[in-house]
Amino acid sequence: MTGAPDGYRLYRDLAEWWPLISPPQEYAAEAAYLATVLSSADIPVREVLDLGSGGGHVAVHLKRRLTLTLVDLSQEMLSVSGRLNPDCAHVQGDMRTIRLGRMFDAVVVHDSVDYITRSTDLRQVIETAFAHCRPGGIAVFVPDYIADTFEPVTGRGGSSDTTGKKASFRERTWDPDPADDWIQSEYEFVLRAADGTVQVVQETHRLGAFSRATWVGLLAAAGFDPETGSGIDGTAGWQAAADGTASSQTGADGTASSQAGADGTAGDRADPAMPRNLFIGRRSAPG
Repeated sequence: MTGAPDGYRLYRDLAEWWPLISPPQEYAAEAAYLATVLSSADIPVREVLDLGSGGGHVAVHLKRRLTLTLVDLSQEMLSVSGRLNPDCAHVQGDMRTIRLGRMFDAVVVHDSVDYITRSTDLRQVIETAFAHCRPGGIAVFVPDYIADTFEPVTGRGGSSDTTGKKASFRERTWDPDPADDWIQSEYEFVLRAADGTVQVVQETHRLGAFSRATWVGLLAAAGFDPETGSGIDGTAGWQAAADGTASSQTGADGTASSQAGADGTAGDRADPAMPRNLFIGRRSAPG
């Protein structure tokens, strides 16, 4: 499809930079929160399908307590995840159409769902989640943006490693046409190799921003009992971590970073600590 994640350089020849562009440790608090949500299913959650798993930065935290199968369209990103999560199963496939022939206690669709820009494709993603979700299980969807609360956002981030490699990025996300279901993110990546050579890459990504009503309607149409969560019902986007303490993140430059809140006000996108938007689909058990 046009704008598929594996069509962007970030998820192809630049994939090896992903752990520095968006470090795995920045996902710990959000993963802990998601684990708490998963534990609310009507059945014990042990086996989880991660659709659109990317570099495996959510999975690396969830796998401490769960058995994960990771699916992504980009083979390069699966390779990055394979080095981080060698103990997880990895499958290349399209989240809209893949069928593994088995069910899981839970399905997680993280922000890779942002690359779904048409409601017909979003319907397919939700149907895929339903097809793999056991009765009594739960599916959790975490889009970065929804139409109801979207406001332009700017951000930055990155990190370095012990070899001297360093990656940083700047981002501007805005909506060229509020009448449609997609928005636009413009990135500039500065990538410094261990030998000191630098490349600057600019790339524009098209992302989905569907309405709350579209999400809820498609979840119900697929057979789920839909719920909405963080950032949707007007409550604060920042949530307590699984241990009950509030969490925040520090940016690559050592300063505290923030993100847009539930009211859609602009903020720094460097911090993915907690989901701004959360949609839950529960699959009812027979009887």
